[in-house]
Amino acid sequence: MSSPAPWPQPMDGIVTPRFAGPVTFMRLPQVEDTSSLDIALLGVPFDLGTTNRAGARHGPREIRNMSAIIRRVHPATGMEPCRLCRVADAGDTPTNPADLMQSLEMIEQRVAEIRNHGTWTLALGGDHLISLPILRGIARATPGFTPLGMVHFDAHSDTTDSYFGGMRYTHGTPFRRAIEEGLLDPKRVVQIGIRGSLYSPEDMDWAASVGVRIIKIEEFESLGVEATIAEARRVVGDAPAYLTFDVDSLDPAFAPGTGTPEIGGLTPREAQRMLRGLRGLHLVGADVVEVAPPFDQSGGTALIGANMMFEILCLMAEARTAKR
Repeated sequence: MSSPAPWPQPMDGIVTPRFAGPVTFMRLPQVEDTSSLDIALLGVPFDLGTTNRAGARHGPREIRNMSAIIRRVHPATGMEPCRLCRVADAGDTPTNPADLMQSLEMIEQRVAEIRNHGTWTLALGGDHLISLPILRGIARATPGFTPLGMVHFDAHSDTTDSYFGGMRYTHGTPFRRAIEEGLLDPKRVVQIGIRGSLYSPEDMDWAASVGVRIIKIEEFESLGVEATIAEARRVVGDAPAYLTFDVDSLDPAFAPGTGTPEIGGLTPREAQRMLRGLRGLHLVGADVVEVAPPFDQSGGTALIGANMMFEILCLMAEARTAKR
């Protein structure tokens, strides 16, 4: 067994059974005051932006539940993120389940409070609209903020202008708003795994016109994992960036518990390989979204979400250590 670390550690599964103890991410301590942390794991139980099957508001709790099986050491790299950085579960952001706009303000406020201490956030969603208030919170708490790059795993571009006759805030619009608000630099945004039928032939024209690099699933198949990693790294570069992982980027054979499933997606193994290939990027925040447990009572989708969280936590812990 490893020697004790001087800051929060996951509860050890060979000391206390995984089915016992706190329901936090990796059974880490839960804290309200995040000022002493390097990375705060933050639940965002919100799905008012969902346009199809609701249920992602239950994602953070089930991802935490399934994360009890994750051990502290990365199997491929040997990395122990909770020894590189001070990491803890910061609980959930407040939300109002009857008011979308107020919820966005509440999420932004909580993220800004955490980031004001210099603590980075890794969020458990929640539908994909949560990325917008998280990015707003990062910008609000960052002196001299400049637009971030972004690596975006998804079946959908999420750059639609509006739904239902003018609704500008849904899980299909967050990155259009983020680019319009100067939170993201579109020329440093890469989207991987895009697929599925469209509302119109022009659905992704706006994103392409502002410089977003869209890698549809057909191009991913031609490029392969390694070339896709290289292209993502080229687009994002060395400047600060955000990472967002929508579980519907995966084929619903592996992750059926999501609001807008699309067949023909990535495998979990391909996703793991691509995430691991992003080591060294300057990732200052991230989220995993669209886990909707009511549509997968086996817990398999949440288990995938938890493991993708761990992969991203390792990336962020290494990036945070490099920037000290």
